[in-house]
Amino acid sequence: MIPIEGNQLIGFKESGKGTEFFQSANPATGAPLPYHFAKATADELNHACEKASEAFQQYRKATGATKAAFLEAIAVEIKSLGNQLIEICNLETALPKPRLEGERDRTVNQLLMFAGMLREGSWVGARIDTANPARTPLPKPDLRTMHLGLGPVAVFGASNFPLAFSVAGGDTAAAFAAGCPVIVKVHEAHPATSELVGKAIVRAAKATDMPDGIFSLLHGNGNVTGIQLVKNRHIKAVGFTGSFTAGKALSDAAAQRHEPIPVYAEMGSINPVFILPRAMQATSQKIAQGFAASVTLGTGQFCTNPGLLVYEENEPGRTFQKYLTIEFGNISGGPMLTANILRSYTNAITRHITQGQMEVLARGKDDPTQNCALPILFKTTGAVFAEHPALAEEVFGPTSMIVSAASRNEVLSIARNLSGHLTATVHGTDEDLADYRELLDILEQKVGRVVINGFPTGVEVSHAMVHGGPYPATTDGRSTSVGTASIFRFTRAVCYQNMPQGHLPAELQDNNPLGIWRLLNGEQTRESVK
Repeated sequence: MIPIEGNQLIGFKESGKGTEFFQSANPATGAPLPYHFAKATADELNHACEKASEAFQQYRKATGATKAAFLEAIAVEIKSLGNQLIEICNLETALPKPRLEGERDRTVNQLLMFAGMLREGSWVGARIDTANPARTPLPKPDLRTMHLGLGPVAVFGASNFPLAFSVAGGDTAAAFAAGCPVIVKVHEAHPATSELVGKAIVRAAKATDMPDGIFSLLHGNGNVTGIQLVKNRHIKAVGFTGSFTAGKALSDAAAQRHEPIPVYAEMGSINPVFILPRAMQATSQKIAQGFAASVTLGTGQFCTNPGLLVYEENEPGRTFQKYLTIEFGNISGGPMLTANILRSYTNAITRHITQGQMEVLARGKDDPTQNCALPILFKTTGAVFAEHPALAEEVFGPTSMIVSAASRNEVLSIARNLSGHLTATVHGTDEDLADYRELLDILEQKVGRVVINGFPTGVEVSHAMVHGGPYPATTDGRSTSVGTASIFRFTRAVCYQNMPQGHLPAELQDNNPLGIWRLLNGEQTRESVK
């Protein structure tokens, strides 16, 4: 292994003023890795924010083609890292290399997806209402509106997606696409991986003549460096994926600023699954296989792993339970991303067992050679679940609980009492879905994505995806952190009234030089203003 000595990346320069250091470790073995990093000082953080603010004045006016070229260059640089990136990321996270290769492709592809959207250009939502000076009793002014970038964005790397939700992940791609410089606070679980990707972004920025300060990368503790970053006056928005505790702390800090700013924190979810009667009778074994695989995918370290399954207690349900017990018993445990995450998981499982509110229905296979998280399946009744709200809280790891409901009404009651989640899944035949239309009506008010006859793990990166949900799944249920709609977290609408043509952005000029779709006097068109 090649030793890595890491500093802060502040614009196009490295800075090593910090006197506190840390190193990453292999989570499967607990062995420290030869990657040492200095934590950012307050001066370094302030300097990064100041440079980002200066860069914004230039980058905010970049054309869609210019921003697209930057994103495409980042994608090329990440791919050029080759096996070195995968090898180091594997050591720091214990995630399998094929999984990491797929995540690298996802990271590259979402950069290219945003680049394509920028080149097409209609994302700005241009609206034009032309003037009518003859209108009485008052003349109608000329009004033109489009989305513009907010300013420098702070992005927090996620523990469970070291590439796709980290330095060059979806938050960063969306912010760059919006015209915003980015400062990344590295997740301390994979700093060497982050350093490699951060330097790739810097190379891409230089190659495409981006302003110095468009990107910076900082190491440090979340409760120190992270809070300082959110409170810095130059930061205008925050993107975060992680725990409820950390996300809420960042959101509270941002709300207490002299100028409050939006924090888009995706903070976890139990992603409830409902099995309706006819589907249970027809496909219970298939559902059991899919559910067990979804719960334990990635050692349960996806934000969409289902942590709750609800069905009506009956004979098909008891048969399903037997299938599910067998499936869980055949699944092996695995290492978790950090020692702290494994400790939290183990403590939560112990708490569930000792409190006696649920029975242990199945245990997976342990792996004594690694710091292993054991898959565990619990069961309880609808009545007990209703009496103990804490059972509905997320346990991050390869565990879930099944809740047997006494009736249809109890199923609906459980759904009504859910808090906000990222997803909800319903398995049902066409007749089931018609009979349980009320359940679907409830769930669409509780989650960002409703899945029918599938499983929530596997978040497609696309224009139509919504990866968000009502609080406490996120701090802003109107947003998504996946897909091109995530760009609107980092923009605001600006209206120009009676602005001369020569001073309007190209997107709003009469002759539509970019050929984009616009809302012209209430009608979607690519036509010029006559």
